[in-house]
Amino acid sequence: MSTAARPQPSNAPAPAPHVRPATLADLDGVAALFDAYRQFYEQAPDRAAATAFIRARMEAGESVILLAEDDEGVPCGFCQLYPSFCSVEAAPIFVLYDLYVAPAARRSGAGRALLLAAEARARAEGRVRMDLTTAHSNHTAQRLYESLGWVHDEVFRGFNRRIDG
Repeated sequence: MSTAARPQPSNAPAPAPHVRPATLADLDGVAALFDAYRQFYEQAPDRAAATAFIRARMEAGESVILLAEDDEGVPCGFCQLYPSFCSVEAAPIFVLYDLYVAPAARRSGAGRALLLAAEARARAEGRVRMDLTTAHSNHTAQRLYESLGWVHDEVFRGFNRRIDG
C-alpha cells in the first residue's frame, strides 16, 4: 500500500507586492485607493472627485504614480510623486505626497516596496532627494520611513496657508 505525500503548509512569507508605474488603464484601481487615502485623512468619500483628480494628474503628466499589486494583480497600494525642485541644492527633487496601502495588504511589504520603487525612480531620474510629510499620529508609517533611512527634519518647520476662493 502506497501513500501519497501530503503537501505541507509553507512557512514561507507571501511574495511582496509587485510595484509598477500606473497608467490610465489603472485609473479605477488607483482612484479607489486614492479615495480611501483621502478618507484616512478624514475627508468625505468622493470617488468622482478622486477619479477626476487622478485622471487630471495622469493626463497632464504632473505626477508619477506607482501602483502596488498583490500576487493576483489586484491593486493594494499606491504612491504619488510630484516633481519639484530644491532651490538651496539647485537640483530636482520629488515630493512624495501620497502613500497608501489598503488595510488588507498592510504588513505585506507593500509600503516598503512602494518606497523602494519611488527611491529607484528618483535615482533614475536624477532627483537628489525626496520629501514627505505625514500626520504626527501616524507612528506606523514613521517607523517604516525611518527603517528605510528617511530622516525627520529637525531644522525646518513646515507651515501652510489655506487660500479660499
